[in-house]
Amino acid sequence: MHYVARITGTGSAFPENRLTNDDIALRLTQVGLETSDQWIRDRTGIVERRISNVENSAETNSSLGERAARNALEMAGRKPDDIDQIIYATCSPDTLIPATGCWLQSKIRARNAWAMDINAACSGFVYGTIIAEQFIRTGRSKTVLVVGAEVLSQFVNWHDRTICILFGDGAGAAIVERESAKSSQRIISSHLVSDGTLTELLHVPAGGSNMEVTPDRYERNLNKMQMNGREIFKVAVRTLTECALRSIEQWGMRADRLDWFVPHQANLRIIEAVANRLGFSMDKVVINLDRYGNTSAATIPTALDEAIRDGRIQPGQTVLVDAFGAGLTAGGLLFRW
Repeated sequence: MHYVARITGTGSAFPENRLTNDDIALRLTQVGLETSDQWIRDRTGIVERRISNVENSAETNSSLGERAARNALEMAGRKPDDIDQIIYATCSPDTLIPATGCWLQSKIRARNAWAMDINAACSGFVYGTIIAEQFIRTGRSKTVLVVGAEVLSQFVNWHDRTICILFGDGAGAAIVERESAKSSQRIISSHLVSDGTLTELLHVPAGGSNMEVTPDRYERNLNKMQMNGREIFKVAVRTLTECALRSIEQWGMRADRLDWFVPHQANLRIIEAVANRLGFSMDKVVINLDRYGNTSAATIPTALDEAIRDGRIQPGQTVLVDAFGAGLTAGGLLFRW
C-alpha cells in the first residue's frame, strides 16, 4: 500500500510573562551595558518575547508542549488515544533523562503512543515532521504528534547583549496523518542538511557528558549559549536559501508560485535577505518574530498555527517552511494545506 503524510492540525502555547526590549535595556543598564528598544528592533525585528517561570508547573517545556498538542488535536479532530507516535523536538528539555516526549505522553495520556526526543536545535520541528512523514509512508505510523518546544531562557546569559535580546520561550505542535496517495493535501517534498564543522557558531559548552557544570564553569557562563552572530547571519542566509530552493525544485515549482513562506524566526534581516534571494514578496511571508523572538524549534509551528487560525493560510494552498539551527542543521519542507 502507498501512503502520503498530511498536516491536519496545528497548535501553539506561550508563557504569560512578556519581556519587552525596554525591560532588557533596563537589565543591561544595571550591569553597565547599554542598549535600547530601537537598537534591538533595528538589528533583529524583535519587540518583545515570552519568558517562562519554570517554578510554575504550567510553564515548563512539557507543559507548554501539552497545551500546544491539545490545540493541535482539537483542530485535527483527534484524541490522545489516536496518537501512535510522539516526536518531541527540543534542545532545552525538562530533564536529560527521561525524554520530554515521555513527560508529554503522560500529561496528555496518549496511551497508545511511543515517544522520543530529537535535538536539531531550531531545525527540530522540520526534522521531526520529515521523520513523521517517513514513518507514515512506510505504513508504520498512522497519526503522529510532532512538537517543537523550548524554554531557552534558562540557557541565556542575561549579561550578554548579543544573546539575551534574541530568544524567547514557547511551544508549537502539529498532527501529521496518513492519507491516500491520491490526496492533494499532503507533504510534497523536503530537504535536510547538517554540517558538523560549524558546531561552535552556536553552542552550550558545559552541561553534557564532555563537560560537567562545576562552580568555576558556572561562573564563566559555560552552561549558557555562546554565539558568533556575524558568521551565523551569513551561513543562515545561504543555507536557508539553498534548502528552500532544493525543496521547491524537487516538485518543479518556482518560489513565486508558492502561496506562503514560513521561515525560522531568528532575525528579520535574515528573513528579508532570504525572501529577496528567492524573489518572494514579504506580503507572503509569515512572521511572529516581533512578538515572540526566536523560540528555536517552536518558531515554525507557532507561526504556522497563527497563520492557519487567522485565515491567511487557506485549504489547498502551498506552504514552504524553512529552518536552520545550531549543529549546523537546516531543512526545508513543502506541503499543501
